[in-house]
Amino acid sequence: MFFSWTNYAQTEHAWIYFTDKPNVEESISDPLSILSEKAVQRKARFNIPVDFRDVPVNENYINQIKDFDQVSVMAKSKWLNCVHVIGERSVIENLEDLEFVASVEFARDELNRGQTISNQTKRKFGTTEDFIYGYSTTQVSMLGTDMLHEQDFTGKNMTIAVMDAGFPNVDNLHVFERMRTNGHLLGGYDFTNRSENFSDPSLNNHGTMVLSTMAGNAPGYLIGTAPDADYYLFCTEVAQTETPVEESYWVEAAERADSLGVDIINTSLSYAQFDDPGYNYTFNDIDGKTSFVSKGANIATEKGILVCVSAGNSGESETFPGVGVPADANVLTVGAVDPNRQYVSFSSIGPTADGRIKPDVMAQGFKVVVANDKDELREANGTSFSSPIMAGSIASFWQSVPEMNNIEIMNLVRSLSSNFENPNNKIGYGIPDFSSYSENNNEENLVADQLYVFPNPVSNYLSIAHKKDEMYRVSIYDLSGRLMLSLKNINNQIDFSGFSKGIYIAKFENENTRKSLLIVKK
Repeated sequence: MFFSWTNYAQTEHAWIYFTDKPNVEESISDPLSILSEKAVQRKARFNIPVDFRDVPVNENYINQIKDFDQVSVMAKSKWLNCVHVIGERSVIENLEDLEFVASVEFARDELNRGQTISNQTKRKFGTTEDFIYGYSTTQVSMLGTDMLHEQDFTGKNMTIAVMDAGFPNVDNLHVFERMRTNGHLLGGYDFTNRSENFSDPSLNNHGTMVLSTMAGNAPGYLIGTAPDADYYLFCTEVAQTETPVEESYWVEAAERADSLGVDIINTSLSYAQFDDPGYNYTFNDIDGKTSFVSKGANIATEKGILVCVSAGNSGESETFPGVGVPADANVLTVGAVDPNRQYVSFSSIGPTADGRIKPDVMAQGFKVVVANDKDELREANGTSFSSPIMAGSIASFWQSVPEMNNIEIMNLVRSLSSNFENPNNKIGYGIPDFSSYSENNNEENLVADQLYVFPNPVSNYLSIAHKKDEMYRVSIYDLSGRLMLSLKNINNQIDFSGFSKGIYIAKFENENTRKSLLIVKK
């Protein structure tokens, strides 16, 4: 024990930040030299500049770091212009003397982590399984995603990067046959082993189960929320251990995703405690800007990617019930409810240390139907599954409104949610209903007891169509939740001519109906 402890104390995780990069202006002027065509097109579509952060790290600097004995380079980040190293503390400290090193940050010291969190049960994934044969109807329909699928919005032309522990057997499982046959599996990489074999059968199968909730297609048993999206699969999590280098693997994978033009990242991973308690985060660190992985997640959002993150499964903990990282970042953080739409006690709660609402939204994370690496249906629990269910649903939804950017989509998702008007730190804005986004409806679509509006997008007058001759109280909100207009006894049309171009929420209420719709003002 003494020998192990001594060895443990001498080996440290640290980030080495560099002063500059090579050929910055040349690379930015020719973005296709450093980014894929899809990535360049996405940035151009949403006016996201190619900047210093997109330029790769100086490989010569990395090679010089590798020349030092007792230091191992584990990962690199172009966004943060640094490498993650493990090694002797005294040797790492000496690296700061190199002229191209701007600073050295030790993971243990820099974040002022807590030394112990007593008797905290480790929950890397928060997954339990019971063998079942069942259907995924509830987990898909709860969000109204089945209605999107009926309109042929199934994630086509959207690209999702899944960051997880492993994806064993995705190259031959029946549940992913549609994904493979239709060319939707674009590739992947195992950053933890520096290997192209992200589907190695020896890897942890958590990613395979996560992927099945999005890309799975076994009619009558399991349908994912985005069966026709394109997927990249990245291994960033070392299932057997919990160390800070996994944060750096995550950031490196996010950079790869950005360079490939990915639209959405799903990460069913949460970090708060490590094998060495000296690296543990305290609540004050959960501020969206302290941890390395949250810094990376924020940049991913700035680059136009919508990042879906599981809230974590420590809601039952008395010592650390809050969300982990990067769920504290400027991302869409997803908590868990049961099939009856009720909060599940293990789902981590907010707020963040700087007082922001977390989680953002909720999806089913209890008794979720998944497929494992043996093509078996399982029943699994955890925010690990509510997050990809949400990410796939957003991919299908975003397909229907491709002109919107990632921030607008995140705001829309919140505004479509059941608790939008009164968000809290247990369920956030609530459970989204994507079917409530009504576009281009007309009277021919009407069925009994349903209310529709048209035209949507609207220029001047928004017409109301319904089978029954009913009157409504109508409230119009902007996406920040501010009340813009309140009307009583309305049953035919609303004047939108005085509204600015943008997106609004129209809430219709009477004794028989309560419905919210998103209205686009042209």
